[in-house]
Amino acid sequence: MGNLLRLLTGSAGQSEDEFLDFENAQPTAEEKDVWEVVNTVLENSSRVLKDLKGYQGASDEIREAIGNPRNEDLQEVAWKVVLPLVDKLKQFYEFSIELESVVPQLLYSLCGGDGVESQLAKKQALAKQFAEILHFTLQFDDLKMTNPTIQNDFSYYRRTLSRKRMATDDYSNDDQAQVSTEMANRMSLFYAYPTPLLKTLSEATTKFVSENKNLPLENTTEMLSTLCNLCRLMVENKEISQRFENEETQLFVLSVMVGVIILYDHVHPVGAFAKGSAIDMKASIKVLKEQHDGADGLFNALRYTTKHLNDETTPKQIRMLLA
Repeated sequence: MGNLLRLLTGSAGQSEDEFLDFENAQPTAEEKDVWEVVNTVLENSSRVLKDLKGYQGASDEIREAIGNPRNEDLQEVAWKVVLPLVDKLKQFYEFSIELESVVPQLLYSLCGGDGVESQLAKKQALAKQFAEILHFTLQFDDLKMTNPTIQNDFSYYRRTLSRKRMATDDYSNDDQAQVSTEMANRMSLFYAYPTPLLKTLSEATTKFVSENKNLPLENTTEMLSTLCNLCRLMVENKEISQRFENEETQLFVLSVMVGVIILYDHVHPVGAFAKGSAIDMKASIKVLKEQHDGADGLFNALRYTTKHLNDETTPKQIRMLLA
């Protein structure tokens, strides 16, 4: 792919082992400890996405139960269909917590040390994992946002459980209550948000910045903007994009670019859209527009999950491009 890090400055003549490789990067001894912790979590990401894609919901059963409130058989049918679905929703939520827990370790590894570009060059396997988390996040949120049955199922579960507990004093001890009241409240807040995992990731990044006073804010924002600009260049430069080994890599890179823009916009005081931003938003949007397949969800992520898009400091041209 060439030396992507040096592409940012237009330099040449560097060694082949310095480029950022999203496809084949393997952990060095320096990265190994953090990489293994993150990998333990990421190993489950494919299963979570598969389960979420296959989530059918209980709309029909719930509709029948609500339409016939005195029919106890229909109530029981809906309840029994909803219970395993709630268990799945609980697993998704618990995975989001696991994912959130490893983000600070990745950020600390990539934002510390001498120079962001140097860190990205030396820790490509960790950069790849960070990219995979961003890609997974956008996929997860897109699937959740286009599946309204998720919220409907969980709302029905909570209402029905509440009624059962009121009808039976000791129902709180029944093992059919899939989640505790506290867990249910947290899950409800999580699923109520249109893009829950992006919100979780943005808050985790913001918290990382506020809690790690030994790392200047600029370290984090520079890492995010550098990674974003690299992703854009990887797609923009045809000589580089033609070397991707897998067809899916181009959309993966664009997904990472959008994810990084969103994080940057939440962490940086004036955001990603203001004039003079370290991220070239106009060029980034142009690259997205040239993508014929799979970019709709990425545009929606920029429109609805960024923090500063509608600020007065955002150039009108950028707003129009995202309109």
